Amino acid sequence: MADAGDPKKLVRESDTRMQKSIESTRHDLQAIRTGRANPALLEKVEVDYYGSKMPLPQVATVTAPEARMLIVSPWDKGALPAIERGIQKSGLGLNPSSDGIVVRLLIPQLTEETRKNLIKSVHKRIEEGKVAVRNIRRDAIEQLRQMKKAGEIGEDEEKRTEGEVQKVTDRYIQDLEAMQKHKEEELLEV
Repeated sequence: MADAGDPKKLVRESDTRMQKSIESTRHDLQAIRTGRANPALLEKVEVDYYGSKMPLPQVATVTAPEARMLIVSPWDKGALPAIERGIQKSGLGLNPSSDGIVVRLLIPQLTEETRKNLIKSVHKRIEEGKVAVRNIRRDAIEQLRQMKKAGEIGEDEEKRTEGEVQKVTDRYIQDLEAMQKHKEEELLEV
């Protein structure tokens, strides 16, 4: 991690790790479907393509020509049946229809029950993001204590740096809460 006795570098590294954690959570939230079509919805769909599992975006182009429709255009027309199977097995609750050239996906309206379940899923993913950020904070504070114990930094420096790490943590926790609020608003739109 940080060089011996360099608390500033420790804060920078913690900030970078927290930023990566936030980006991962943001990416996970994109996969939760709302009433609108979003190509990111299919990023984690795996297609069995000539005997190997591949992410859908590596075998086809996904577009959203309308607010409630996705079109999957495979680069190899022979992959259409595999793409349909991959979408059906994905657990997204979407029914693909193929015309031999592209796969069309109509995004159904969300029922009230579905919205509540999706909001629970959003809460769970946000909480996982918060836990990851807090674990990074814990690691940084533990390293500070080890530096102090080894005599590399003094108590004042330890407390000051611990405060900086806490400020960074608070900022990212607020970002996660804002992401949660935004996604919930998106899900509650009718």
